[in-house]
Amino acid sequence: HVLTLRMDVPEPWDVQQTYAIQDTDNLRCDLQSGCSDEPQHGIDMLQQRHVTKIEYGLEHLLFFGQCYDTKLSPPNGLQLVLAKQESKRSEDRQGQAFAEVNPDGSVWVEGSEPASSDGHYSDTLVMKTVGYWQLRANPGVWELKINEKSRGAEIFQMVDGRIKHGMLRVTGDIKSNKKQLVMSDFVGGGRGEMLLVKRKPGYEKASLFYEDKKKETKDDDVVHVFSLATGHLYERFLKIMMLSVTKRTSTKVKFWLFENFLSPTFKASSQAMAEKIGCEVEFVTYKWPEWLRGQSEKQRIIWGYKILFLDVLFPLSVKKIIYVDSDQVVRGDLKELWDMDLQGAPYGYTPMCSSNEATLGFQFWRQGFWESHLRGKPYHISALYVVDLEKFRKDRVGDTLRAQYQALSADPGSLANLDQDLPNYAQHQVPIFSLPQEWLWCESWCSNETKADAKTIDLCNNPLHKEPKVSMAKRIISGDLFQESWVELDAEVEHYEKEYMSSSTAE
Repeated sequence: HVLTLRMDVPEPWDVQQTYAIQDTDNLRCDLQSGCSDEPQHGIDMLQQRHVTKIEYGLEHLLFFGQCYDTKLSPPNGLQLVLAKQESKRSEDRQGQAFAEVNPDGSVWVEGSEPASSDGHYSDTLVMKTVGYWQLRANPGVWELKINEKSRGAEIFQMVDGRIKHGMLRVTGDIKSNKKQLVMSDFVGGGRGEMLLVKRKPGYEKASLFYEDKKKETKDDDVVHVFSLATGHLYERFLKIMMLSVTKRTSTKVKFWLFENFLSPTFKASSQAMAEKIGCEVEFVTYKWPEWLRGQSEKQRIIWGYKILFLDVLFPLSVKKIIYVDSDQVVRGDLKELWDMDLQGAPYGYTPMCSSNEATLGFQFWRQGFWESHLRGKPYHISALYVVDLEKFRKDRVGDTLRAQYQALSADPGSLANLDQDLPNYAQHQVPIFSLPQEWLWCESWCSNETKADAKTIDLCNNPLHKEPKVSMAKRIISGDLFQESWVELDAEVEHYEKEYMSSSTAE
């Protein structure tokens, strides 16, 4: 049997795997091979003891709640920030600093460097559905405020009040425009916080976003890449993708990796590899809200995280992101894609190839439901896409996609390829900019004649026959078209892994 493991924890918990030897996405348990951390060779089968040890850690506790204005409408798109509350010195302390022990055992001392240069610990947007918001925290006293650098700080004022029987009663303004939150326990401390705001005089009809897009130049020389993976095999592919991107991209690259399904070894070794090859790695996470219809299959959960939370998954300072599937190898310079004009669309995807005549009969988007629904628009592949996060947030695309998902997912037979079908279905509401075809080549749908122009190679499954991914990678990513074959990239990744293992063992 092949088993997979997933934790079922209270909603306020952000739990991540901290120790595992086995691949917890592919636990193989049988009498011949077992699933033990320790080898069982030479032991009588009936006396073998198959035990695998897996540890999880509580990384963060979550504040979550609702936000409404005085008309009981969610100010969706309002940017919220959580910061550590500034402690107030009292005269009887005679200038002594206040110290606090953090959950991980570290000590924070008053006056020491905060979580970031401006004191922010985490940030998010208010969603349209029930005004939902979610912020990472830990036990302690915190300050919730409107992002001072956002348009929302000009428009809205926090107020005290309560909602009862569908009626709002405002009792006064919160002059500091900050709301104190206390994370005092592990189960209910962050549940159901209510934030109330009102529009300031003169801003009754003002937009939450500036009409003139303000350009920030501090990250112009950094290309931000998002990806996710699960299981040791795809973690191997992910490192190879990261290496190929870093080699081919002409500017600095920062990878944002979704950490919920990554192994502890990968998270540590990928950061060590990043230091060697000259890129940055940061891990992001988000807790699937209870009000949004969940998925039971792990692959569909991953697909959901790939598309449903793009507006809230990254820090608000990240203005653009390029998603690259873990099993891709990049031949082109992603800076070209980064600088591409999306012509007003919030994101750009590559249309499905149609140059491989052998698979024309499997192109489901050219017949039946998809043909009638698309009405001449192309069907796009989700293995690579670029997102203008400023436009995405301004147009509330995240709210639109979640609403479409909630409606369509009521039918278990819909959204067969969730991460791909959803944006294609929503094209009539949320336009997709079609990237040039050479930005994604896939043997299943693209002809061999077009391979030479390909800027990325994706190892998508072939409907004509099944082939192991590693075998496919070795066959497809080789020859004169590539500066390094997949085998050579794999060997370089393995070299960095051995370096990391040697250094960690020595410590």
